[in-house]
Amino acid sequence: MKTRPLGSSGLTVGAVGLGGMYLSIRERPSEEDAIRTIHASLDAGITLIDTADVYCLDQRDIGHNERLIARALRDRAHGGVVVATKGGLERPNGAWTRNARPAHLREACERSLEALGVQRIDVYQLHAPDPRVPFADSVGELAKLRSEGKIAHVALSNVSVREIDEARGIVPIVSVQNRWNPQDRAPESDGVLDHCTRLGVAFLPYSPFGGASGARSLSRVGRLAVEAKKRGMSPHRLVLAWMLARSPVVIPIPGARRVASVVDSAQAADVVLSGDDVQAVEASF
Repeated sequence: MKTRPLGSSGLTVGAVGLGGMYLSIRERPSEEDAIRTIHASLDAGITLIDTADVYCLDQRDIGHNERLIARALRDRAHGGVVVATKGGLERPNGAWTRNARPAHLREACERSLEALGVQRIDVYQLHAPDPRVPFADSVGELAKLRSEGKIAHVALSNVSVREIDEARGIVPIVSVQNRWNPQDRAPESDGVLDHCTRLGVAFLPYSPFGGASGARSLSRVGRLAVEAKKRGMSPHRLVLAWMLARSPVVIPIPGARRVASVVDSAQAADVVLSGDDVQAVEASF
């Protein structure tokens, strides 16, 4: 698989990553099937796996996805796999709520270290700003965890251009993870994609197909299926290839529950789209 730098981290990863969420939330596959999917991603050249402590059923299940990934990596010899996890949310009774208080972030980081079975987390992302907590306080705690050697690199998720700049004034930021797909093109209109490109900060689009329901209906979006058929690929692979063509800092992290899905997504890294192709794809949405 072709590779891309993960921002200023000095790390190089496959141009397409794996989002682990669907392996641990509702309708998740069996643990054995989930492990097979992760192993298939490694075999396909994926070396960036994105997770979070809250990728689970509820608060009693915290760390499920991290433990699953840790097991998969123990079971299969691997080299150079980067695991990026997150802190700053909670799952009371299965809800998704924000808690980016410094004390919570520190506690969450410690739990993630244990769940992943590592002494230092490769990339630790603030899952989302918390309106009840000064943003600088949240990022500042991640800076402290970095200085203590508990995390190697700090990253952000669900942030604006202003928040990216504020965070960079506190600690180096290697990546930004925001939602981006054919039906939600906010990173193009709000300036985040261009800003990351100018700064050389990796941009990790999550939900690149529009979530689980969007992935199932992607072939019915405009003329996307027609454009994909012309190029002999699935609409899903074409969307990822389009994202990769939009900026050299983009590293999509599609989720997958099945081996076939992750293998198809990984092949997007080797698709080359011309400027005309990019325009045609965008016109098909």
